[in-house]
Amino acid sequence: MKKRLPLYLCLGSMLLSSPQMTFAQSNMPETPTDVQAAPQDAAKSPSGLASKVIAKGSGSEHPSAADTVTVHYSGWTTDGKLFDSSVKRGEPTSFPLNGVIKGWTEGVQLMVEGEKRRFWIPAGLAYGENPGGGRPGGMLVFDIELISIKKAPKPPELTAPADAEKTSSGVSIKVVTKGTGEKSPKPEDTVSVNLSLWSPEGELLQSTEQQGGPANVPLDKFRIGGLSEAIRTMVTGEKKLAWIPAKVAFGESLPPGAPAGGMVVEVELLSFKEGVPAPSAPSDVASAPADAQKTASGLTSKLLSKGTGKDHPKASDTVTVHYSGWTTDGKLFDSSVTRGEPTSFGLNQVIKGWTEGVQLMVKGEKRRFWIPANLAYGENPGGGAPGGTLVFDIELLEIQK
Repeated sequence: MKKRLPLYLCLGSMLLSSPQMTFAQSNMPETPTDVQAAPQDAAKSPSGLASKVIAKGSGSEHPSAADTVTVHYSGWTTDGKLFDSSVKRGEPTSFPLNGVIKGWTEGVQLMVEGEKRRFWIPAGLAYGENPGGGRPGGMLVFDIELISIKKAPKPPELTAPADAEKTSSGVSIKVVTKGTGEKSPKPEDTVSVNLSLWSPEGELLQSTEQQGGPANVPLDKFRIGGLSEAIRTMVTGEKKLAWIPAKVAFGESLPPGAPAGGMVVEVELLSFKEGVPAPSAPSDVASAPADAQKTASGLTSKLLSKGTGKDHPKASDTVTVHYSGWTTDGKLFDSSVTRGEPTSFGLNQVIKGWTEGVQLMVKGEKRRFWIPANLAYGENPGGGAPGGTLVFDIELLEIQK
């Protein structure tokens, strides 16, 4: 679950500058005179990380790897080339400390708030010697100023207590804070939640608090099995702990990096938006009927209701649609209808069956498609995508040239 993110490539998605802070640093940072190698008086750790305090801090606490820090920084290669700088941009950056290169995770834990320190980070603690993808290779030199520390949520009880309620799937649930609402969300609803996820050993895996705010997710789209089940037992304002076994969370095949012992989740239901109940699977979902039209590619379709338009979209157009999709065993895997919001996209940016099929339609038309695997995601696509022949009901709402 934990992924080390290339620091300077990922700051755009991780940028959480504080509105309370204003910074005048917008000039080009000066290249350090000792950029080529750490000086003799630099401290060196067993990992090979070298550092030197440039300015003492005013704080007394050090961040832990799970904490979120706000920093200003500049980074150079040893030939003095500046490759990234929040100082130059004039905006500090916030991120979970265990989500960046090893040299940063180790090094920033040595610091206190207000401190400024220079690091010489060997390739093995950065991106390697020849990382590719535009990332700098070899030893890297960073000047880092630690502005603030936001402590990570503390791990809860890591083992389900005896008084926890157990669901039919094996998820154990316990109320932490009672809610004020009266209704519980349904599978088709979209929920706004605060979430923190830990491994059974107490390692923080993910937290919306670290990511800048609540998650707003259709309840049937949570990838962690058992989580939506737990949320469906809640009311607005309620906070619960859920202990989810690995097989319930991830299925029989454990994803790389996922905790083998399952996970512990703290979830707070802030609000939910009611969706539309899931549409029933078509009676002909298993196979196309005899009166369906078939194209040379193998795409099969049947008109469900005529449209009011005359023009057909081109592959280069953007279309707005409502849709629902099933596997041939009748399982609904996606639906804009249940979310209550149509979807817009470039017609040449979706699966081949959609690109070809929607061009057969006019505005206002509703059509059912049986899309073979080679025009969809393949037989065994992995990554949560549905395999084999897929069946879609599509209503074409708008065409934008």
